[in-house]
Order: sequence, then structure tokens, then C-alpha cells
Amino acid sequence: MADQGLVKETACAVVEKLKAGDVTPLDLLDVLETRIAEVDGKVNALPTLCFDRARTHAKALMQKPVSERGLLAGLPVPIKDLTAVAGVLTTQGSPIFKDNIPAKSDILVERLEQNGGVIYAKSNTPEFGAGANTFNEVFGPTRNPWDTSRSAAGSSGGAAAALASGTAWLAHGSDMGGSLRNPASFCGIVGLRPSIGRVAHTPKFGVDRTLGVQGPMARNVEDLALLLDAMSGEHAADPLSLPALPTSFLSAARSGSKPKRIAYSPDLGITPVDPEVKAVTRKAAERFAEAGAIVEEAHPDLREAHECFHVLRAFDFAISKAELLRTKRDLLKPEVIWNIEEGLKLTVEKLERAEAQRVAMTARALEFFDKYDLLLAPATIVAPFPVENRHVAECDGKKFDNYVEWLGIVYAITLACCPALSLPCGFTASGLPVGLQMVAKPRAEAQLLAGAKVLEDILGVRGTTPIDPRPPR
Repeated sequence: MADQGLVKETACAVVEKLKAGDVTPLDLLDVLETRIAEVDGKVNALPTLCFDRARTHAKALMQKPVSERGLLAGLPVPIKDLTAVAGVLTTQGSPIFKDNIPAKSDILVERLEQNGGVIYAKSNTPEFGAGANTFNEVFGPTRNPWDTSRSAAGSSGGAAAALASGTAWLAHGSDMGGSLRNPASFCGIVGLRPSIGRVAHTPKFGVDRTLGVQGPMARNVEDLALLLDAMSGEHAADPLSLPALPTSFLSAARSGSKPKRIAYSPDLGITPVDPEVKAVTRKAAERFAEAGAIVEEAHPDLREAHECFHVLRAFDFAISKAELLRTKRDLLKPEVIWNIEEGLKLTVEKLERAEAQRVAMTARALEFFDKYDLLLAPATIVAPFPVENRHVAECDGKKFDNYVEWLGIVYAITLACCPALSLPCGFTASGLPVGLQMVAKPRAEAQLLAGAKVLEDILGVRGTTPIDPRPPR
């Protein structure tokens, strides 16, 4: 019988065991199937399993020499339920697609499989990824392993909860307004929103949609870098995709390269933040001084972020979901209807203004990174909230106008076109995880991962997951 102790191993360590022949991809699938049966009922991270498909793929991979099995060498990886996997139920969290089985995989999935990833599950997501709390009418809510009465955030909540509860070593996610970073923060794992084009994916509804990107999630920085290596590279089907870099992201993470000057901002100048979250993230950021870095309080000017994101997100919903509003309105959740309708009301003048604001914020961010190597801020403005709450309605005395506004601290970075990750950096007094958002200039993922690994070593939080799901306290 496969060793359940493998659940606690890092992805990098498990890949080394695969390459050495100490374990097989089939052993790992057995471990995961047992672990999912033990714990997933408590968190609902992986509602769709495809172990038969995974074993068929694993057996085919095992016919090849180990040296030809790719970077992941047969490591299992779950795919977020927004992304197509051939022959596997892909619902997008929507009753409209509750029986949808795609004939063809997204090119992201094909690339992961070419690089030795074995797809065994789909991770839960809110309907169409809308909203930073993972619940839907098809599969219900995903719960936070640290306290199952709490939200795992979203929209990559299933992926984060799987990592935290030991039903995945690595996981795929996506991020428009923090959809990787928020659940990483809430679940005490690491999630990276890469630069535009770093990870190729199949274009849908428009070839130049740049708010949303695909990215890696993991339990530590090295594992995250490994998955980014397996995901990245250009593809002819994605005109925005970037070629792979000559040096791997994993070697960059392990380089020990230290940032010289760090900026920390408790709020990016645009949002309220819970005082406890602010205190935990500030304390973590200041510890960069132990690596010899100068840490100062500063942030780029991102004052237009709320207006700009509201418009560009609404436009994206209009071009991607207007047809569903016309034909399946009764099956859409109210937040999605609102977002599409906001998009359909837009004028060209509003779009012109929003695009100009994004250009200006990106330019100011670039100028900011002439002085600072990294920008640090909270990854979320609150600690994990009750799972029944559809979204955060207020924070530190400020009420929000809509279900998206509480995400300003992450979507401002989306608008500035910067890569950003959430790194576990501590806990609240009640024992809930807090994530530190770490940001670098566009296309500087190597620098970002190196800095994150340096701080991860200093903070000593690595290895706190996986955990058995914990009941409400």
C-alpha cells in the first residue's frame, strides 16, 4: 500500500522520488485517493475526480524512460473547474454547464500533461470565478481547512483548500482580481499571479483579455516555482504568450538573491484593512531587514484603481457572458447578472478613460520599481470570514458599494500588470492564516520568487500545511 506519509512531502521532494524510481505516479494517485476520501468531505475542495483518466495517463507516462517524463515526472495536479480538461466534467461552477464534458483540453492542461503532470481532479470555484468566496449551485461551498466554518476565499478556493488539507502537492489556479492570491492568503499556502503571457492558455471570447491570467499554487515557494516552470512558455494558439526564459524559475527561487530595498504599504493608499491583518503583514515585511534590506513605507500612486477595475471587469463580463444573460438569465447568480449588466451599459468614453487610467498606473508602478526591488502589502484586507457571507460587506468601519470592492488591494496590482504572490506570513490571534502580498515589476517573476524564498526562510512558516481540516472554534 502506498505511503500516506507522502502527503506531507513537498512537491519538489516527491518529484525527486519519482525521478529516482522510489515511487510511481500510480502510487501517488493511490495516496491521493485515500487522502481525499479521508478529508475532502469536510472542505469540498475537489468535487470532480477523474482517477480512471489519471491512471491511464500515468501508465502511458511510465512506458517512457524517466528522463523523458517531463519536469513533473508524473506528479498529480488538479485543474480549476473554469478550465477545460478533455473528457472530464467542467462546470465553471454554473448550473448552465452542470453536465458539460469538453472534447478538448485547454492548451494550459495540454502543456502540464506534456511536462509530466497527471490530472486527477477539478477544484471548486464560484460561478464563472465571480467573487472571492468559493460557493456555487452545482457543488456547494468550499470550506477553509484551518476552520471549516470559514471561507477559503476564491475564486481558486478549491485549489487552495486542497493544498492546505493535503489532497494536492501542487494546484492550478487563475487570477483576475486576486483569485489566486486571496485563497492562498486565507488557506496559508502560496499562490502566484504571473505576468501577462507568462502562462499560455486557450483564448476565449477575445485574444487580448489581460485582466485574468493562469498561475501556480503550492505549499511553499520552491514548489510554486517548479509548477510555474511546468506551466510557462509560448504557444502559437495564445498570441500574448511569452517564450520560456533560459533560466528556470526553480533555480531563481533557490538563488539566494536578496532584494536591497523593499517598500511596504499597509493599504496601497486605496482601501481599509483590518488592524490585525495590517499588524501581522507589517511585522513580516520588516523582517526583510534581517536579510540586509532597507524597508520603507511607500507605494505607487494607484488612486484610480477602483473606478478603472470596475469598468474593465464589467466590460470583460459583457464580452464573455452577455449571450448567457440573453439566453440563461434565470440560471445566473445575481452578482454575475449585475456584472454583465454593468458591462452592457458602458460607453466608449468610459472605456477610453479606464484604459488610460490603467496605462497611467502601470507607468507609475514601473517608475516605482526603479527605486524599490519589491512592494509588499496585505494579500487580503481581512482574515477568513464566515463561509455563509457571500462577500465582505465592510472593513474597519467602511461599507463597500458592491461585492468586488473589498478586493482593491489585489486588483490594483492586476491593473498595473505586475506579477504578485501571496506568501504565508503569520496568523491572527485566533489562529487563522494571513498572507503577505509580494509584488515585482512586470516580467520579474525570477526576482519575485528569489525574494519570497528569502523571506519564507526568515519567517519560518513553511511546513505549516498540510493539516487535517479543523472544526469551528
